[in-house]
Amino acid sequence: MNINLNLLNEVTAFIWAEADMLDHAEYQQWLGLWDPTGAYIIPIDPQHTDYENSLNYAYDNHHMRELRVKRLENGEAISTAPKANTVRSISRVRVIDEQEGQIILRCAQNLREFRKENLRHYTADITYHLHRQAEGGLKINRKIINLVNSTDTLAGISYIL
Repeated sequence: MNINLNLLNEVTAFIWAEADMLDHAEYQQWLGLWDPTGAYIIPIDPQHTDYENSLNYAYDNHHMRELRVKRLENGEAISTAPKANTVRSISRVRVIDEQEGQIILRCAQNLREFRKENLRHYTADITYHLHRQAEGGLKINRKIINLVNSTDTLAGISYIL
């Protein structure tokens, strides 16, 4: 196996920065990481890969991501009050494919949420589809969050995974 360490370091730094933005409620900066055509997906059934024709916890296009951020920022939704405190740990980053500026990678995420005097833990296998911009930066084209307990009863998630 030949590993491109420069690419691995670049994509790891990118997704670490994304996790930090989400943990610190930097939602406008987070929106800037996305390609406008990108999709944020949290499937219910981890075996399904036809996300467009399956039931999902989330399948957000650009408009829906903006609405999700607006709800989080204005605090008007009962599910977002009080605000959840989160800490994400990203590990096991692996580049699956890289061709013509398109990069697919997988990683593990462990997320701790503290809200309403409860500490919850969510573990997920995340697949990112990134693409390199003409100016060299990366944008998220697809983020698929497969929660390990996605088919179990989940508490109300009031933040972006």
